[in-house]
Amino acid sequence: MLVFGIESSCDETGLAFYETERGLLAHALHSQIDMHRAYGGVVPELASRDHIRRALPLLQQILEQAAITPAAIDAIAFTQGPGLAGALLVGASIANGLGLAWDKPVIGIHHLEGHLLSPLLANDPPSFPFVALLVSGGHTQLMRVTDIGDYEMLGETLDDAAGEAFDKTAKLLGLDYPGGPAVSQLATTGTPGAVVLPRPMLHSKDLDFSFSGLKTAVLTQVKQYGQPLDEQAKANLARGFVDAAVDVLTAKSVQALKQTGLSRLVVAGGVGANQQLRAALKVAAQKYAFEVHYPDPELCTDNGAMIALAGALRLQRWPEQANKHYAFTVRPRWDLAAI
Repeated sequence: MLVFGIESSCDETGLAFYETERGLLAHALHSQIDMHRAYGGVVPELASRDHIRRALPLLQQILEQAAITPAAIDAIAFTQGPGLAGALLVGASIANGLGLAWDKPVIGIHHLEGHLLSPLLANDPPSFPFVALLVSGGHTQLMRVTDIGDYEMLGETLDDAAGEAFDKTAKLLGLDYPGGPAVSQLATTGTPGAVVLPRPMLHSKDLDFSFSGLKTAVLTQVKQYGQPLDEQAKANLARGFVDAAVDVLTAKSVQALKQTGLSRLVVAGGVGANQQLRAALKVAAQKYAFEVHYPDPELCTDNGAMIALAGALRLQRWPEQANKHYAFTVRPRWDLAAI
């Protein structure tokens, strides 16, 4: 089965072809980071318009890359939610328009299911069941994944997502957009222990998270330092923030594995590319004897490959989920555990 995947939930336009026998045949991605940098964050209307502009040239690119024609495609998968409503509508419109033109069935996919399953595209994919840490700019969740479509929420953030806290900390430190990678890079030059920040909910005995207090702690430190901050003070604050966030994410992940009795952890979402988090989880995995799996680095951000994969895996199990109705809705808010 050959599935064409379209991702347009936020500020990346991703298209891909995935075949159940040969794997990922082609994928292309356009990031809108440069466009949004001037505004310090994603502007939804600009994001939607850029998806319209980029999608069809990217489609032509992957058709050539995979050396296939539309006639070879069996189904089209698109991100139905969650995400920015306008951006989602662009992807849904393109998917259903092409489905109608090509006479192909269409299936809507949950964006986080795509992230959750993306490590299956790696050379050493995890087997079911596993615990998934979904950690990005919009989500921080721990899920028990028993099989395709069988997801149980173990814990989630009660306020800010981890990636959101990274971005807000970057803004407080005067760093460029996007903030997450900038904070992590600056933290490498900070002095360990120079700034010790709270680890919110580290000892809460549940698997929920909270990052708004950590962000507020950074703000308090910035005010105490006074302005302008010198470069070493910024680096020390960045180090203190990253250490605190990584400690919480690592400890909660270990707790989830112990609670479920599972021995495999999948880390997905943009923050999954964070090198400090990966280093901490590597140490924890050696100490507590569990496996850690990640998507390939280029697939940690939003991408069409994960949507094509999720569509293919769903259609192998439930072919009736795709249809040729070409009437669609999007779901900007959508609970993964409810799908």
